[in-house]
Amino acid sequence: MSWQKTAWLLAGDQVCLAIMAQSWSLSVLGWVPGIITMLLAAIFFYFTSMTMWRFIMKHPEIKDICDFGYYAFGKNTWAYHFTSFMLLANNIMLIGFHVLTGARVINTLSDHSLCTVVFSVIVTIMGIVMSLPRTLNHISFMSMFSAACMGIAILLFMVFAGIEDAPLYGYLGDYPKLGPVKTYALTPSGTTFVAAMNAVLNITFLWVPQILFPAFIAEMERPEDFPKSLAVLSVLSIILFIIPPAIGFRYLGQYSTAPAFGSLGVVVYKKASFAFVIVPTLVIGVIYANVSAKYVYRHVMRGSHHEHSNTVIGWGVWAVVQTVIWIIAFIFAEVIPSMGDFLSLLGAAFDSFFGFIFFAVAYWQMNKLDLFGGLSRSVKTLFHAVTFVVGLFLLGPGLYAACEAIIDDYSGSTRPAFSCANIAI
Repeated sequence: MSWQKTAWLLAGDQVCLAIMAQSWSLSVLGWVPGIITMLLAAIFFYFTSMTMWRFIMKHPEIKDICDFGYYAFGKNTWAYHFTSFMLLANNIMLIGFHVLTGARVINTLSDHSLCTVVFSVIVTIMGIVMSLPRTLNHISFMSMFSAACMGIAILLFMVFAGIEDAPLYGYLGDYPKLGPVKTYALTPSGTTFVAAMNAVLNITFLWVPQILFPAFIAEMERPEDFPKSLAVLSVLSIILFIIPPAIGFRYLGQYSTAPAFGSLGVVVYKKASFAFVIVPTLVIGVIYANVSAKYVYRHVMRGSHHEHSNTVIGWGVWAVVQTVIWIIAFIFAEVIPSMGDFLSLLGAAFDSFFGFIFFAVAYWQMNKLDLFGGLSRSVKTLFHAVTFVVGLFLLGPGLYAACEAIIDDYSGSTRPAFSCANIAI
């Protein structure tokens, strides 16, 4: 891929429904803590991504995040296997999140005309078919349409939120039960640690896509041009990850939901904006499926000429691997009760490693003989030390908060596994 196509692929992965969960995060944290968390996440994202790229330039044999883990931890085989498990678990759960999202979109548009499980099956089959191309170069074209559709959905949401008289509802009650729409600078009193931590995890989840970056760089014509793609993504992300959620919080206030489409007061507005989400839902699932399937396929076909050839056996194995991945993802989609739980669990269990810990270790591996050689190097070393501590915090208290949220959901009135219940927003 050229750096331009890589930028489109990155945008297709990042311009996603999780953006629309950020208004809820702001409603939990308030303006000041929420915006500060977003800006800090942006800073960590850019500099850790550059560290990752520099490390890969020193080890051009790296093909995916598993190879990255292997070299970052000193060519440790256990690190490779651990990272492999994390890669597949993270990606398959993310695909499951998109299966759930797809079913939710169709539920909303059709007024729950069929059992939700049927809608999930439909989305899964569509995902399998769209995942059949084997190169990311082909998928980058899909990403252009994906980013455009999500952009339209976000734009429509902002317009509708601004022109409607009032929101429809929030998690704590229908409008106007919680009073007139209001925003607040600081975190409201009475906010629990679990709620605040899950809001933070929703933000960090959106800013941590680096698990796919080594696979993207491996398929670039000129991997040294990756910083250009990253710069495009960073500017786009800062705009889309802060401005639309801020506008959403401004007009929805304490009635913000995740995704924010659910809070729109006019049903036609909700359907018109949410309909466009089906495209990025499928395409992003396909991107994660492609990276996951490549890892499995490469190990299954290792040493065989089928691995890099257009043979019946090669394509047959590829199709089987994709099918198995999407079926497992479908099961996850039916078992985990809510979209917010998905995001929080992924943010704590996986983003702590793939957004923070791994890159702090990689920095140490590259510079362990000269960690404090001058002011610039000392500042970078301190930054990566903080990065490591943040990763540990997300992994420890963050994972606790995510698990508590899932337990709370199951103890309340949440849909059971493999349910036909309506999950429309």
